[in-house]
Amino acid sequence: MKNEKQTINKGWQWTKFIVVLLLWLAFLYWLKSWLGLLVVPFIYDAYITKKIKWQWWKDAERPTRMVMSWVDAIVFALVAVYFINQFFFQNYVIPSSSLEKSLLTGDYLFVSKMSYGPRIPETPLTMPLTQHTLPVFKSQSYISWPHWDYRRVKGFGQVEQNDIVVFNYPAGDSVMMADQYQPQDYYQYCYSFGKQQMGDDLKDTEAMTAEQAFAYNNMLIARGSNFIKDNKQEFGRIKYRPTDRRENYVKRCVGLPGQKLEIRNKQVYINDKLNKEPDNVQYSYLVKLRQTIPDDLLISLGISTEDLISLNQNGYLPLTHNAYETLKGRKDIVEQIRPITDDDQNDVFKCYPVSGKHKWTRDNYGPVIIPKKGMTINLTMDNIAVYDRPIRVYEKNTLEVKNGKIIINGKPSTSYTFKMDYYWMMGDNRHNSADSRYWGFVPEDHIVGKPIFIWLSINPDSYGSKIRWNRLFRMVDNIR
Repeated sequence: MKNEKQTINKGWQWTKFIVVLLLWLAFLYWLKSWLGLLVVPFIYDAYITKKIKWQWWKDAERPTRMVMSWVDAIVFALVAVYFINQFFFQNYVIPSSSLEKSLLTGDYLFVSKMSYGPRIPETPLTMPLTQHTLPVFKSQSYISWPHWDYRRVKGFGQVEQNDIVVFNYPAGDSVMMADQYQPQDYYQYCYSFGKQQMGDDLKDTEAMTAEQAFAYNNMLIARGSNFIKDNKQEFGRIKYRPTDRRENYVKRCVGLPGQKLEIRNKQVYINDKLNKEPDNVQYSYLVKLRQTIPDDLLISLGISTEDLISLNQNGYLPLTHNAYETLKGRKDIVEQIRPITDDDQNDVFKCYPVSGKHKWTRDNYGPVIIPKKGMTINLTMDNIAVYDRPIRVYEKNTLEVKNGKIIINGKPSTSYTFKMDYYWMMGDNRHNSADSRYWGFVPEDHIVGKPIFIWLSINPDSYGSKIRWNRLFRMVDNIR
């Protein structure tokens, strides 16, 4: 009887070992990486030979046994969370109003890594459930070495037109560590402070050639960068972050690789055809009130506390088309309301490319060709500012302009063939969104995943029940 039980137990152990081994090998085949074979002897030992005392603490005294049982549970949970978040799905919360009223501040998203294929981690040694900073300690939550090159494994599909996408913030490679400047665009601040440093010596780039404007604007950026580095008490130290440790952003992909994108009077055109606007797209309107907007009207129109702060401070209100038409008809409340135009804009930041001569605005932009993997684009002095950052930063080439010539990796070049796909991301709250109009293309190695549904939604403006019950388990794909 005893031998029979031992035989059954041994058979059951072998069964479990084979199942776990097959699952592990299938996982490695999917990743196309066989480094994980180093783990196989430990799996074999855990189920069959049991030479290593994995749970030695179970035979220890009570205090040690109790502490180690908690340690064992926590370590197992952290390892499980690490693999789940890295390769399958993760949670993401909407931190700002850039996608309102499509996705709201306080929406918690279930983000699928499988939709576009998960990336092999570039910085694999990181604390689970953190992006780049340990809470409380405010220290770096990852180790920069080892650093692996970008590689993405096969997923269920690829980014489609007008998908809502989670991605790493492209301009987040350099970060000012002072709290008030995170996660602000370091390069826009460099340009802005560079202009301030020039003062009366600031020149008008309108009279310059494209080459002169490119060199001059880069000089402003360098001057501003030195100013920031020389004032660490204000800005903190400047820190570089690898791609997968940059801030997570969520926007709508309005432009795909290889497409021509242009914004004409607020409307997005793709390959000269009008792109469908999101159902709840918002623009800003100059509004002058006769009286305070009643609370019930604020709620029905979806006007948030943040929107009212904008109205009180700047005189403009972000509104959907329906909200605009409703307020325009309320003469008892609204004295004046009209759309904001380019003439009203007082942007602190310049539209991308900061180093270019272009006079593009958030409402009238381009045209630009979005690079596609394998696509060759002719380079000129008129477009080099647009493609400088993808060529130099994202694809790791040297690039300089000398005597009217574009020099890439030490050789004069009149064209460049791109190694990655790129995307154009914009917020649905078009006048209150830091997006591709300000920091340019999103490379494929920055794509994180696709939001599938809202699993929780908390209203930061509510004084009663904060949970937006009507948004729970709403599918993001239906938000068009």
